[in-house]
Amino acid sequence: MKKLVSLSLLLLFSVFAFAQKNKIQPDKRLAGLDTALEKLLKDWKAAGFAVAVVEKNKVIYSRGFGYRDYAAKKPVTPNTLFAIGSCTKAFTASLLGMLEKDGKLSLDKKATGYLPALHFFNAGMDEKITVRDMMSHRTGLPRHDYSWYLFPAASRDSLLQRIQYQEPNTGIREAWQYNNFMFLTQGMIAEKISGKSWEENIKEKIFTPLGMSRSNLSTNDMEKDEDASLGYGLKKDSSIKKLSYFNIDGMGPAGSINSSVTEMANWVMTWINNGQFNGKEVLPGSYIREAISAQMAMGGGIPEKESPDIYFSNYGLAWFLSSYRGHYRVEHGGNIDGFSASTSFFPSDSIGIIVLTNQNASAIPSAARNLIADRMLKLPYRNWSSELKLAVAKATLQAKEAEKNKTSNRVPGTQPSHTLTGYEGIFNNPGYGDIEIYSKKDSLFARTNKDSMWLRHYHYDVFEVKGFDKEEGLDTSSGGTVLNFRTGDDGKIGSLGITMEPSLKPIEFVYKPKPKALSKEELQKYVGEYELGGMTTKVYLKGETLFVFVPGQPEYETIALGNDTFKLKALEGFSVRFDVANDKVTGINFIQPNGTFKAKRK
Repeated sequence: MKKLVSLSLLLLFSVFAFAQKNKIQPDKRLAGLDTALEKLLKDWKAAGFAVAVVEKNKVIYSRGFGYRDYAAKKPVTPNTLFAIGSCTKAFTASLLGMLEKDGKLSLDKKATGYLPALHFFNAGMDEKITVRDMMSHRTGLPRHDYSWYLFPAASRDSLLQRIQYQEPNTGIREAWQYNNFMFLTQGMIAEKISGKSWEENIKEKIFTPLGMSRSNLSTNDMEKDEDASLGYGLKKDSSIKKLSYFNIDGMGPAGSINSSVTEMANWVMTWINNGQFNGKEVLPGSYIREAISAQMAMGGGIPEKESPDIYFSNYGLAWFLSSYRGHYRVEHGGNIDGFSASTSFFPSDSIGIIVLTNQNASAIPSAARNLIADRMLKLPYRNWSSELKLAVAKATLQAKEAEKNKTSNRVPGTQPSHTLTGYEGIFNNPGYGDIEIYSKKDSLFARTNKDSMWLRHYHYDVFEVKGFDKEEGLDTSSGGTVLNFRTGDDGKIGSLGITMEPSLKPIEFVYKPKPKALSKEELQKYVGEYELGGMTTKVYLKGETLFVFVPGQPEYETIALGNDTFKLKALEGFSVRFDVANDKVTGINFIQPNGTFKAKRK
């Protein structure tokens, strides 16, 4: 027995000695990093975040801080999934780089040639905007972000239809302007050329070869993962508040990937190693060089007095490019409800840094990234968290001073021209979506398919747009966006205008009738076959819903609007109107943006 114990001790000692001998020694450049990063949680009142640092072809540091579930005190690990937001864009753009290498696409040819369903605001844009223009944010289009954020849609086809109604504010290639719709479009070009969904392409061509087995492309999948983070914001800038996941599957190619710092490290190593991962090419080296080279100047990028070694501001293909204290940096941030992210690397130094946090619109990714970069690049210490804190405080103070000095143009003593019910209805803009106006008790409200807003009377037919929260109640602060109702010749409210894009005139939403409930018996008279240009179009019922089917297209669910007119649910700006004589249906009119097409009943 004694001999057995001695042998066991000897084996344990041998294993311990072997482990000690082969243990990866901490990088001296990162000594004390844990403490410095832990402090960021307190500085920014955050629930949690995770960090990974790569050098050449290996991970030299990875760790989680704080909690992925703040209430249950479940810790963040390097394998915790976070929404990476717009860090997704480099994945989508890479698909086009692969297609170009395969000879299936040219970045310098017009985008509409690869995606015939794509139309811009005018014919000149259709002819001149290239795939490269979309990848480098130089199409002349401003953000138009409220279109997808306040009016989300699961159908990419439906979102694509909106682009033709979205007005530019500069000429093509005249200015850099961030636009999420242009990355939705890139994903759809990849779908069109490959015959596979954007999700299938990302999984097959990037996730699988990079071993990103837990990364996913929808909050629906993220919710099922046992090590996924919840999202958080700050309530009144002080207390941590849980936020709901925001599903953006429709706009997926612009920002729906969820990943961990462990798996994102593989992605960054691939870029550092010219497209190679574990000795195999995943991304074309030729595309890598183009993507991290300047394609468009974002601004002057003149160094500030406090930071003479941080200068130039350019954009590549889905990457921001800048000089960071004399080192060439490639980076992209990401923000979506409850999450913030930063993916960056220094190609000349073979160093990469990933920071993912479950805090909404957080400064942590920037503070942690810069703190780590200074250590890795052996640069003089700067307290980035404090500097960012001062910058935020300064901006807040300036905003308050501006508010104090602002002169109100409000005309006191005015009244709305209609009773509250007179403003009710659904108002539509084909480049955005529907706003429903409704009254409740003594107040007017606006509702999109994402949010509801309180409308506080300002003057005449102008109302201030205010939020309301079940916990916090109505927002009673002054100022903000206004909504202006406009009256038609008949004296009724005919439209409303709201400034959703600061560089453009207010976006106009036109009144349309509310959907009308029809019984199965009432719908039955529309059922039948109609001849359209030599094709047979079918109209049929599923339960109590009317569907329209055109050969070569998906079936379209309809919404009854009254007067024998039905909206196609999946497509903005598309509807059908039936011709009726003596209560018998004789034909159908397909009403769409490029005209009306008539079909006779067989």
